[in-house]
Amino acid sequence: QVQFVESGGGLVQPGGSLRLSCAASGFTFSVFAMSWYRQAPGKERELVASIASVRGSTNYADSVKGRFTISRDNAQNTVTLQMNSLKPEDTAVYYCRAPGLALASWGQGTQVTVSS
Repeated sequence: QVQFVESGGGLVQPGGSLRLSCAASGFTFSVFAMSWYRQAPGKERELVASIASVRGSTNYADSVKGRFTISRDNAQNTVTLQMNSLKPEDTAVYYCRAPGLALASWGQGTQVTVSS
């Protein structure tokens, strides 16, 4: 059974940092691209960052470019999102997922709140 378990969220002041982690299981992690998404209250879920399975090339939403870094560890089946210079508009529930596994269920997500 495909499963994604996100962790690392919390409350942080503007300008602060958080490191999110996602543990994936139930599929061959190393052959799938992985992505982080987020959903803010009253808004649609949006793609934040992606990392390819091979060579680890990355892509970011314009709103987080230069502040967030996605990485993966294929030996541990984990994907990480390092978030720096956080802004109040980054407040959302963050999810990880393999976009190529369209039928897989979403994880529970991890709440990130940026507030003074």
